[in-house]
Amino acid sequence: MDKQQLLQSMRRAVVEGEAELAKGLAEEWVAGGGDVLQAIDEGFVAGIQDVGSLFQTGEIFLPELVASAGAMKSAMGVLDAALRQQGTKRASLGKVVLGSMHHDIHDIGKSMVASLLTANGFEVVDLGVDVPSEKFAEAVRSEQPDVLGMSALLTTTMPEQQKVISLLAAQGLRNKVKVIVGGAPVNMEWASKIGADAYAANAISAVAVIKNLVG
Repeated sequence: MDKQQLLQSMRRAVVEGEAELAKGLAEEWVAGGGDVLQAIDEGFVAGIQDVGSLFQTGEIFLPELVASAGAMKSAMGVLDAALRQQGTKRASLGKVVLGSMHHDIHDIGKSMVASLLTANGFEVVDLGVDVPSEKFAEAVRSEQPDVLGMSALLTTTMPEQQKVISLLAAQGLRNKVKVIVGGAPVNMEWASKIGADAYAANAISAVAVIKNLVG
């Protein structure tokens, strides 16, 4: 398979949500001495952009989006390791800290956002799930991200988003970071009420909104 065929196969593997195939293609590319950044940009990122378009037009749905994000993540694990070994760094669009709120153990949506942001050239620090407000504040202080993203999948954990924003203000950190909130029960009205900078309804829109925040 020549390079162009490999790149097209990478693109299809992401669209079709084939994680093992995506990983294998990434390994084949690296083993063949291919340009890792080219594989990311022209292969896998091109695929995830196709996925975003299909999702926005209703041609695919959440299960397919989850599978595609998983395929992207599998490939990026291989390619990021190769970049580190080469001492090469991707040009970064910015740094984003992500986490699910305290008492919220839902991970899928946040992980999709993390995978899509990484694919699009952001540096992502994923704090995981059930993250206390103090840990969010400490991450803003130590990581100095451009954007803080907070996910609440339960109505009972939505107030934790407000708590974090209040804590950032109290610690003199609020004006140092843009804040985006999301999750099934969250909406634009809630984001405005708690003083967030932005709201995203899903993982695809989160990438676009964050690009706008750092742009």
